[in-house]
Amino acid sequence: MRFNFDVYDRDIEQRRSVTPKDEVEWVPLQNHPIFTSTSATVDHESTTAASPRNLVAWDGASRIYFWDIDKQCLHRISIRLGEPQPTSVLAASPTKVLQADKQLNFVVHKISINRNGSALLLAGSDHLCVMYLYGRNSTEENTIICRTVTIGSEIYHDGSTAIRLLQVSWHPYSETHLGILSSDSVFRLFDLSSDLVLPEQEYYLQPVQPGGSRNATSICPVDFSFGGDHLWDRFSVFVLYADGSIYILCPVVPFGSAYKWESILEIHTDAHAFGLKSSNSTAVSNSSLAIFWLEATFPELAHQEAEGADLSMLRAHPYALFDASLSLQGPLRRVCHGRNEDLAVRGAECEGRAVSFLYNLVSKDSILVTAWSGGQLQIDALADEIQPVWSVGSPPRLRVNSNDHILGLAMICESIEGKLPTVKLDEPLDHTIWLGHSPPLLRLAIVDLALPRKTGSGYAIMLFLDPLMPERLFALHDGGIDSIVLHFLPFTSQTTGKDETMRTPSVHPVLSTCQGESSMQSPLCGFVSLSDSFGYSWTVGVTDSRECIVLEMKTWNLLLSIHVDMEKKSISSEEQKERDTPDIISKELLIGPKAVLLPQASTNLRSVAADSIEGRQTLHQYFKLFHENYVEYAHKVHFEIKHHGPHLKRIIDDQHARLVGSEQKLQKVVDKQLRLEERIDRATQVHNILEQRLQRLRNLPGAHKRPLSRAEREFKSELDHFTGVELDALHSSIDALAARLRRHTQSLKDNVSNRQRQISGKKNLAHDAHVSQLQSSLEKISLVNSENSKKLKIVESALKSRESSRF
Repeated sequence: MRFNFDVYDRDIEQRRSVTPKDEVEWVPLQNHPIFTSTSATVDHESTTAASPRNLVAWDGASRIYFWDIDKQCLHRISIRLGEPQPTSVLAASPTKVLQADKQLNFVVHKISINRNGSALLLAGSDHLCVMYLYGRNSTEENTIICRTVTIGSEIYHDGSTAIRLLQVSWHPYSETHLGILSSDSVFRLFDLSSDLVLPEQEYYLQPVQPGGSRNATSICPVDFSFGGDHLWDRFSVFVLYADGSIYILCPVVPFGSAYKWESILEIHTDAHAFGLKSSNSTAVSNSSLAIFWLEATFPELAHQEAEGADLSMLRAHPYALFDASLSLQGPLRRVCHGRNEDLAVRGAECEGRAVSFLYNLVSKDSILVTAWSGGQLQIDALADEIQPVWSVGSPPRLRVNSNDHILGLAMICESIEGKLPTVKLDEPLDHTIWLGHSPPLLRLAIVDLALPRKTGSGYAIMLFLDPLMPERLFALHDGGIDSIVLHFLPFTSQTTGKDETMRTPSVHPVLSTCQGESSMQSPLCGFVSLSDSFGYSWTVGVTDSRECIVLEMKTWNLLLSIHVDMEKKSISSEEQKERDTPDIISKELLIGPKAVLLPQASTNLRSVAADSIEGRQTLHQYFKLFHENYVEYAHKVHFEIKHHGPHLKRIIDDQHARLVGSEQKLQKVVDKQLRLEERIDRATQVHNILEQRLQRLRNLPGAHKRPLSRAEREFKSELDHFTGVELDALHSSIDALAARLRRHTQSLKDNVSNRQRQISGKKNLAHDAHVSQLQSSLEKISLVNSENSKKLKIVESALKSRESSRF
């Protein structure tokens, strides 16, 4: 039986709305009036060319939200999945219009709804707002005014700063926490229930030591993703950089977030069993810190009687280690199979720069997917479990209230110094667990989406998960939508006892917007994947021209593989013929009636009269044998032929239809053969014409130019790399450093003026030391800024000389 919870919500909305109940009409989602309207749309290509957009969100139940760029409002669409047909999607018309209670002075690039469906995120390139979906009715029909707040106004929305929002995401274990990664290499967690201006947690990411970076892309973050519901993954944040390197922050827990008691108890027991009992002092120290942090963050773990109590969920208490900050684990390396392999983070098969990242948990496997601007997807799996790692001796900065309760924290997260160890699959468990090593990556596949070659910065690819089938993910790009299905999961296959060989993922184009060799610029402005409890799945895409496309996705039997037994003995032709022959008439009837056994009779049988007792008895036996063998056999033959008559007719009709189909196919082959011969003749003629033109071009003056030398080709490839990747990274890093320098200079001036008023002319040696330290740090920042400016000037001069050499 299908339950629709939307009926109750719809009745409440219709009581509150001035629209009568009988005016609500249910139409197919792709034919909804807001998608079929012919209103002109504003051209936002100049503002959204560098970043992809997704203006559609689904609350996971019965409502779809669509952001209207032209009218600066949000449409709430009630939907019915699987009605009236199991594969159809219906939408209510008219829709509810949600309007912000203040003017939004930025272009929205992305919308996202939180876990309980109470708030919706409106994100731009440098602005961020949250709209609460339960507002008050307006005087206008079907319009609701919703409270809208700005997040981090002093950090992201100050006109003097150049900080861009790279990625914004709701935390999976909290309805009020937002994770934000910005271009100043800082990851922040905001709690909407306590403070909208100051972040609850700040993590300053330092992936490399100052002056130790080989290129600018190694210090420019691109994307991040929260971990899934698996051991320490639920406390992890994965950060992707432009060169493809992946780093891990663990543990990161929002204050007040809820977790399952069984999950916390599992990692607590694991730390006791494998960490404290280890013979390695480093493992004992790391596991002790983890246990201490767990028992302080979740105080219920310290009381053993709570284990037997009726306790299902735990709330995270605000806590941070006093003298330790989180280490930035990484970059994650590929695992070795017992021999020396290339440990480079970026594979040689990937082109361009990393643009997006996705974490996916499938049973026991943690899958990491990295999208590159060249149109490739790099799919890896974590070959080991994640453990938390702290850097002792680097205390965090805490913000407390009058009762010494922690309100916020900030810390500098640096990568571990020294050479990263090489992890091999055949190493024992004692050599890898709780030693502070980042988990290695097991390369599953490199998927090429076969997109048309694009000049400039390449493709901006967005990754989405299928809510119904975790093995499938979707890639949204300028060329359309592709579906990628994973067929091999190393740890899941091992736990289920299946000895499967490694199979490459299958790629299926869901929607293509390519036109020949070129594609439209950002043709899709919205994408969402729908599913119901009956196993049906749909993908919904919205184009720039307000056209909605709804496609049913096949889910069942996608992961079933065809196993062929190569060790079976070959079947003889007679056995194959016997198997292929349909069983129309039974073998008993084909053999014929049984042989009649004459009864034993005396030698003087001919002298016996037929009307005598002996003659009648003999005739009775003959008739009995004749009836048992011939008459019953005739009845069986009659029944079989009568029963199999329609079956034979169906077989004959099927054979006749197959014959007609074969004749049609043969005729098509003949027609194609004639057309192919004509095309071959035309191609031959064109080839001859091209050869003549090529010969004439070779005779032209200036055609015999000397090709580039090897050094010139290497310099050209280096300049191309600087143009596509490094130049943008240098610009963004210089802007971020300049913004942080201005903020730091302003705060320094304020602190100096306050200190001067307090000391009232008296000399303070500690203050002078602090000022000198700040001045030295400013000099270092200025030096880094000047070095980056010199590099940028060199690159620009090289590019100008290259352009001038062309002309």
